[in-house]
Amino acid sequence: MTDIGVRALRQGVRRGADRIGAATPPGRDRAVDALRAAAVLGVVLGHWLVTALVSDGRTLRTASPLHDMPWLTPVSWMFQTLAVFFLVGGHVATRSHASARARGVPYHQWLTARLARLFKPVAAVLTLWTVAAVALLLSGTEYGTVRTLVKLALSPLWFLVVFAGLTAATPLLTRLNPLWPLAVVLHVDLLRFGLGGPAWLGWVNVAAAWMVPYTLGAAWTRGELERRRAGWVLLGAGAAATAALVVWAGYPASMVGVPGDGMSNLDPPTLAVVTFGLAQCGLALLLRERLRRAMRRPVAWAAVALVNLSVMTVFLWHQTALMATTATGLLAGRLPGLHTRPDDLGWVGARLLWLPVFALALAVCWAAFRSFERGGSGRGRRSRVVRAHRPSDRGAAAKARHV
Repeated sequence: MTDIGVRALRQGVRRGADRIGAATPPGRDRAVDALRAAAVLGVVLGHWLVTALVSDGRTLRTASPLHDMPWLTPVSWMFQTLAVFFLVGGHVATRSHASARARGVPYHQWLTARLARLFKPVAAVLTLWTVAAVALLLSGTEYGTVRTLVKLALSPLWFLVVFAGLTAATPLLTRLNPLWPLAVVLHVDLLRFGLGGPAWLGWVNVAAAWMVPYTLGAAWTRGELERRRAGWVLLGAGAAATAALVVWAGYPASMVGVPGDGMSNLDPPTLAVVTFGLAQCGLALLLRERLRRAMRRPVAWAAVALVNLSVMTVFLWHQTALMATTATGLLAGRLPGLHTRPDDLGWVGARLLWLPVFALALAVCWAAFRSFERGGSGRGRRSRVVRAHRPSDRGAAAKARHV
């Protein structure tokens, strides 16, 4: 590309960013959007880095570099960002519900609108993978391979079910102290691991564990987390508790599931992943002012706004992008970092080189399926990404604009 072309591209990006900035209400708390985008992209990158599809003859199976290289465990700390997403989700939902009540919108109407945003994109994923699974089975593909692929593709749906349940319970959770669900997780783990209780008790934590950051988001809306002291307390106490649980209580150090390991912090959630999430939420709260300043830059804000416009599409299709790349690569044979066992640094280096290819495949999925998330809204409908939501203060729930 010539210098003239580069300058034209930069000018085009700048003009587009300026248009997005001009369409954003000046009072919008852009840190909320930045945290949401960072949380989703963290999950995507985490899956792409620690999920491998290994070819064993005619069968594909999942593997993780964390199994053979446990010293890579800190990677799971960086990219397991679900707690931040639930923090932001609780904050946004409680503000939105308060705004709806102030405008006289019935609860069922508010809930239907919010759930539609979550589940409209799901129809496309379910349809495509139902057809793909049937086609693969009819073509003679090993059942184990089909099961692995479908399970990987649909794994993000568990998150939506939990998030939808918490969204539906928002009126009840608005003033719930996060210590209550935290106490539930603590007692469930004591029964499971300390007293030999049944393993199925762990599934109680699927709701209780993620209710902790969700109700923290509600506390944020109430203005209870505005002081930096709250962020430091959450960060310090959460980090110390997580370290103690790993060192002295035998919890895994990895904050994601590792195929082949006997215990997972995430499936179902344990107390360790909750305390780790508290530390993450504390760090997120401490970064709010820096993010607000960073989002004043037009290009940075435009990038965050675009991610938020398609956040569900990115989340639902990122595993499909990985698998499509892996399947296409099989045509060229067993490729390092794509089909080989993740057991050495060579695999890690090769996988890093594949990340842009995964991103390109995800961009294709985004172009094909983003209309499901936007619900065929058309040009006249104003995007929720540029509707205002203001930094919380005491009483903000009564003043909040719809997000």
